[in-house]
Amino acid sequence: MERTEILEQLFRRHYARMLRVARTILGDEQESKDVVSDIFVALLSGRTTMMPGTEERYLLTSVRNQCLKRLRHECVKRQMADQVMTITASDDPDTDDERLADIDEFVAGSLSEQERRIFHMRFTDGCTYEEIAAAEGISRVAVWKHLSHALNLIKNHFKKQ
Repeated sequence: MERTEILEQLFRRHYARMLRVARTILGDEQESKDVVSDIFVALLSGRTTMMPGTEERYLLTSVRNQCLKRLRHECVKRQMADQVMTITASDDPDTDDERLADIDEFVAGSLSEQERRIFHMRFTDGCTYEEIAAAEGISRVAVWKHLSHALNLIKNHFKKQ
């Protein structure tokens, strides 16, 4: 039997259960569908192979792991956004504008060119880690490292003031 036919049978047999597991963990229908689809895309691409007789266990474990990975990623994104909000928070709109201008000036003078691009793509353009990684030709982990470094520099600089 051809690989695509095997995957099609696995999809028909396990998709509903995989989706239920993902929905239980994530609580979001579209995100759950994306997780399950990503697993089948990885199988279809040939990057992953399964041992005969372990298909169901492999698929359900993959769903769980991918869901937990997405939840961790969302947590990290929220933490970084909170750090930016902490740096820029103020009750006075004029002070906020001044602080944002100070941050822009600091970013322009203190970060590498790549860090500046990544910082602006994330916080000005609202790009996702995946979009930034694709645009820069780096991994999502590298995007996170650049953003984390930039935010730490900004936080330390403005704590001193």
